[in-house]
Amino acid sequence: MPPFYVTTQGAKLRLRRRRLIVEHQARGADKPETLASVPLVHVDQVIVFGNVGLTTPLMSTLMRRAVPLVFLTVDGRYKGRLIGAETGFGQLRLNQYNHAQEPEAALRLARSIVYGKLRNQRALLLRYGRRKADGVLSDSADRVGALAEQARRCQTLDSLRGCEGKAGAIYFGVFKRLLKGPWAFEKRVRRPPTDPVNVLLSFGYTLLLHTVRGAISTVGLDAYVGFLHGLVYNRPSLALDMMEAFRPLVVDSVVMRCLNNQILRTTHFVPQDDPARPILLDDEGRARFIRELEARLTSKFHHPASDERVSYRRCIELQVRELARVLRDGGDYRPFIVR
Repeated sequence: MPPFYVTTQGAKLRLRRRRLIVEHQARGADKPETLASVPLVHVDQVIVFGNVGLTTPLMSTLMRRAVPLVFLTVDGRYKGRLIGAETGFGQLRLNQYNHAQEPEAALRLARSIVYGKLRNQRALLLRYGRRKADGVLSDSADRVGALAEQARRCQTLDSLRGCEGKAGAIYFGVFKRLLKGPWAFEKRVRRPPTDPVNVLLSFGYTLLLHTVRGAISTVGLDAYVGFLHGLVYNRPSLALDMMEAFRPLVVDSVVMRCLNNQILRTTHFVPQDDPARPILLDDEGRARFIRELEARLTSKFHHPASDERVSYRRCIELQVRELARVLRDGGDYRPFIVR
């Protein structure tokens, strides 16, 4: 099930007869208006933006039901996460820690993670290169594909990350060719994003990260111990590892859809005087982007490995379970790669 998003500033979430209720009282109104009412059994994750209140009974119930509650700023930056007790998969997490501390085992997993990401970047560039008859995109796809093969032979994490970085420079170097006017994109800028395209990429990656973290929690792994992304305090390294292959397939494709199909317009992006947040996506734009991202995550396709019909959200969980299989039984990790 998709997360339950709350973006209305000043809204309040409460529990009523096993339902999650969203209320908002406008200034001067006699009583609050009910904006949403959803059975708790249909809620797997709650994501709130900015100034949104929650009652203690609701938070207690969410923790008891192991439903993650994620807090973001109004512009989508991560603030914190509330969840109940950890799952009991102690042996699986112990295997994860042992793999992370064994350099060769960690490198094998990291190579597969990067290989999957680069192959999916290649697929996106190749698809649009053929559709637009654009030789630059097709040539860039070939170069990214060559780096994907090189990544499989890297003997150190540093060389692997260097290979990933070269592919990223090629990929984002031609990203503007995937966009129609009036959208301009020169390079990937993360902190802070300085243009509408980078704002959407950063926002989308944040939401994708929390989808991946939910899958990791379900399977019973530790989101903070990864293989490609090293141990850094308060960084969900495994979640960053597992989302890599899905960045181009989920977020990048949704960004292009929103901009090229005029689902989002220039008026949805508001310049700010704050250098830490030079441009913001407004409330309507945020709601439209979330709707399109959720449509992508719930869209179904034939899984190339099992040939069953799955959604991207289900596919993400299957990949985390594939990693758990490797940590438990050994063997090679098989990344998700589109045909």
